[in-house]
Amino acid sequence: MEALLQGRTERLFMAAEDFALSLLCTFVDWYNSSGQAERLGRQFAQTNTSRTAMELFVQEWHIFLPPQQMRVIQLCPILGFLAVFLTTPILLARILIRAHLRQQTRYLLLANALFSDLLFVALYMLTTCLNTAAVLMSDVACAAMLFLMGIFYSGGLFSATAIVLDTSLAILAPLRYATLWPISRTYAAVFTIWLVSILFPAASVGLFLWYHRMSPCTQHICSLPLVLVLTVSHSKPLQVCMLLTVTAVLITLLLVVAGYVILYCHTSKSGVWRGERSSRAKGTFLVHYLHLFLSVCPMLLLIIELLFYSYSSELHPSAGLWVSLVLCNILLVLPKALAPYLYGLRYRDLRGALLDFFRLNRPTAITPVCT
Repeated sequence: MEALLQGRTERLFMAAEDFALSLLCTFVDWYNSSGQAERLGRQFAQTNTSRTAMELFVQEWHIFLPPQQMRVIQLCPILGFLAVFLTTPILLARILIRAHLRQQTRYLLLANALFSDLLFVALYMLTTCLNTAAVLMSDVACAAMLFLMGIFYSGGLFSATAIVLDTSLAILAPLRYATLWPISRTYAAVFTIWLVSILFPAASVGLFLWYHRMSPCTQHICSLPLVLVLTVSHSKPLQVCMLLTVTAVLITLLLVVAGYVILYCHTSKSGVWRGERSSRAKGTFLVHYLHLFLSVCPMLLLIIELLFYSYSSELHPSAGLWVSLVLCNILLVLPKALAPYLYGLRYRDLRGALLDFFRLNRPTAITPVCT
């Protein structure tokens, strides 16, 4: 055991010793392939300032994008985290404190989805802040953060899928629902969701580590957009693995949409869409469809980007960086930030807690009865 720990420690020290060399290698490969190394060399030759390779790499990050637009894009994950942090703890506390809510499958699955989204947005906000501050890390640490983000993102998607299955079963088999899906199976479903979420991104992160161990260059600025531009665009196995993973996620989301279409066709025959109940039913379906649409859009864009990397080698780094930043910082975070507001304001048992927190719950006037 001591020999094993000593071997791991030696490997970590060796990775730390290769820090400067791998950073310089990444810098040279990126800018030589983009065709801007010569222009930037003339630019820095005119300044007559001595800079290290680390300082050059950090400064070159702002060459491809205007500083103001870059700040706006990097501000989006922070705003998304603030939006989620204001509401998700309130909804989670409401569900976990109330005993009758803890005994309902839909609220447990919703709590699991909101908890996964909160962890994902918080971790992505942390990586964005570290990237903005030019904090460098090893490939193992970066792979660990990417792996955690993959787990939390998958957990939210699979929880949404479980909510659809639960709703479908409650509508299609109302008399046998309590027997087919008791509360004990809900806890088993939550455990299965986390287990599948752990296994889902494992292949992509494993190939990420393999790629950097087989190559003399390692990734030190841990940013998901940079990983797509610098790593995925140059690794065919990683492109294929991510393409299969994203395709599986997209198929899962499309199955969720198909489930809601089936529910709509089934409930339209029972008169749910007529009378006073139609407005509430339409609002519920609208919330689910909007959330699913916002979740499908980044998956489609990511597939298109991966196909560009696979079949076209002429994509300019600045264009790839723009697409990756918009995809990761805006489209991935947006449905996570809106989910607690959409579901919290839709469910009656949760709406009051949100309105009370934002001081929007007006007290009902009591009219005295004259006798």
